[in-house]
Amino acid sequence: MQGDKISFRDLLGKMVVTREGKRLGFVKDVTFETKIGELINIVLKDATPYVKNLNLERTSSKDFLVPFASIIAIGDFVVVSEEDLI
Repeated sequence: MQGDKISFRDLLGKMVVTREGKRLGFVKDVTFETKIGELINIVLKDATPYVKNLNLERTSSKDFLVPFASIIAIGDFVVVSEEDLI
């Protein structure tokens, strides 16, 4: 996925799903390292009940965080590897 460019605006609101098709929620925001600009996490909104089965970090406002490194593809959906979330 390196080298591909997608605007933040295009990422917002996309559904986040696992490779197996399990829905996790929608992209609410992203977190990144300000010094180097490295993307760290996707912040989920409207998280599905399935997300509670995963061992994901949470924000102070209790939103779930999906590690950016778990993303496999971004198209109509943001596809993540569930193995990288456990």
